[in-house]
Amino acid sequence: MGGGKEARRGDVLLSGEGLVRRYDDATVVDVDSIEVRTGEVLAVLGPNGAGKSTLLRLLAALEAPEDGRLLYRGRAVGRDDPELRRTVAAVLQRPYLWRGTVAGNVEFALKARRLSASERRERVRQALQMVDIVDLADVPVDTLSGGEAQRVALARALAVEPEILFLDEPTADLDVSVRRRLLGDLERIVRHAAPAIVLVTHDPGEAFALADRVVVMEGGRIVQAGTPAEIFESPATEFVASFTGAEFMLNGTVSKVDEGTMTVRLESGASLEAAGSAEPGARVRVGYRPEDVVVSLPQSSSTSARNRFDTTVAHLHPRGGLVRLRLEADSLSLEAVITRHAMEELGLQVGTSVVAQVKATALHVFPA
Repeated sequence: MGGGKEARRGDVLLSGEGLVRRYDDATVVDVDSIEVRTGEVLAVLGPNGAGKSTLLRLLAALEAPEDGRLLYRGRAVGRDDPELRRTVAAVLQRPYLWRGTVAGNVEFALKARRLSASERRERVRQALQMVDIVDLADVPVDTLSGGEAQRVALARALAVEPEILFLDEPTADLDVSVRRRLLGDLERIVRHAAPAIVLVTHDPGEAFALADRVVVMEGGRIVQAGTPAEIFESPATEFVASFTGAEFMLNGTVSKVDEGTMTVRLESGASLEAAGSAEPGARVRVGYRPEDVVVSLPQSSSTSARNRFDTTVAHLHPRGGLVRLRLEADSLSLEAVITRHAMEELGLQVGTSVVAQVKATALHVFPA
């Protein structure tokens, strides 16, 4: 691994302070602080154009910021710092492979580090084995599929045994089946690949599956940082909630607050009880996730949920093993997701009367 003292799990290995990057007078990154810790996978999550890849390039010292500084083990570093260059590796969204064989590509950086031929061969073998492409070692890279090329780029990065591995949308340009296989392998690889990993992705599912911590970006800024559970269960803003899968109802008004619970009167006339507190009379928006809506037949509905609505199935939309439902009541419309098996067991079809229930703790309330 790279030089310097051995880092302990949880130690800050790399950090950025006041990082600003502009292109053509447009600010694409404006991040007060970000830390990469030893022993963790950090996901940088956000939509296209949020500044994720630019932030990765700043952290990997592939680009220099207009303002701010990068610190490696507490020491300010720049793009030409030799220790940092030796200890980081990056796999970009569209990796560039040199002409030649798969093994030759993986060995390239090892030659630059003046390793012996025997050590290079062993490192190449281990890296190809880790990403499951040993059988492609002697294959010319210009004959590879997109998924195979991405695996070669990953093996090339792993072969140098980096202290920090940067992955920029590693599955973004792959078709569904190839993407699923690579994601499954990434779940296995990331825990053993490097002391620290920074993963850039626009897919919340990918971030939540792989990361120990997640930072969510919007418009070049970090708008929330936390564990996957914290981001998912307690989104800090309406944007974070919406981006990670919440559905939104109409605006409402807080009509009552009582011991950590508030009653929200929606413009449609329906009332909801949600966890949290706000000033009575405050205008708010209430968000929820379709998977948190419990659907049952009227004669068998019994949960502890405070919000219970008599509804009718207005639409069924199968999605593989899941089914998305639109449920309509006189003053409320909800989306729910259930399994295909549950739909068949309940005998649901358009027009079926069902009870929809949502716990107060599953609702997220934001200022309107």
